[in-house]
Amino acid sequence: MQDPGGVRWDDVRIFLAVHRHGTLGQAGAKLGLDTSTVSRRLTALEAALGARLFERAREGLTATHAGERLLPAAEAMETAHGQLVRDASGIEAEPEGVVRVSAAPGITDLFVAPALVRLRAKHPKIRIELDASARVLDLTRREADLALRSVAPRGAELVMTRLLTARWVPVASDALCAEVGRVRSWDDLPWITWDTDLASFAPARWIARYAGKAEVVLRTSHFASQFSAAESGLGVLLAPEPYLKNRALTRLRAARALDESVAALPTDALWLLGHRALRDVPRVAAVWDFLVETLRQPEEGKAV
Repeated sequence: MQDPGGVRWDDVRIFLAVHRHGTLGQAGAKLGLDTSTVSRRLTALEAALGARLFERAREGLTATHAGERLLPAAEAMETAHGQLVRDASGIEAEPEGVVRVSAAPGITDLFVAPALVRLRAKHPKIRIELDASARVLDLTRREADLALRSVAPRGAELVMTRLLTARWVPVASDALCAEVGRVRSWDDLPWITWDTDLASFAPARWIARYAGKAEVVLRTSHFASQFSAAESGLGVLLAPEPYLKNRALTRLRAARALDESVAALPTDALWLLGHRALRDVPRVAAVWDFLVETLRQPEEGKAV
């Protein structure tokens, strides 16, 4: 038997029809082909394989030993072709289905969740699963489709783009800012800070270093609660500047003596990450574009 590299599925399909129906005419009727076409292509298949597959007789065709040996492989090819057709029919033609997004609670509460109504208006067939927690899901293991993170991991399987760079600044309610005036010591302020689980977080470390003797009026790692408490006038909060949009909070003014600590205020980046294999899937691409539109600062960079 020759190298079957030139075998075509259409010819294998004819082989199976002839094997099942026993005559060229019945096989042709099943496939919608005339008898001469079936005969010609069956002959071409035998030539490609270098083996006779059927014995021709007046009453019909009978599979040879070679034909019987090839039957299981031909049926496996038929099964694989059917699976290919089914899978291809399931490929999205438009954004539709579930997209799982992972992001820290502060990002989801203040930016992502309120904007989802716009995503739904544009892509009503997309369903979002939002993992709003501090835990890091593994995109390479498909635990999430997209993630928003302050640190960009490296990996050939990931595609990422920086959405914004933000500086953390001390803020408080208008009333508390007016009461405090120009700050001369961070220790003089009532602070809202993170719980012990985020003690190593850069903003928490800044507060511990420059306001270590201050009164802590609230300790919580829930960012939305920090904002609510600060807006009520409870205390001073460190927050990224973009988070202040549409919030009833004002940045505190610091005396020149605090220039060193102001210069040391932490800066964070926000990255959007996805799995390279999913990037062009319509539903994932639509949510990617939505997150870029919602969160990106104009001066930030492109995807890397």
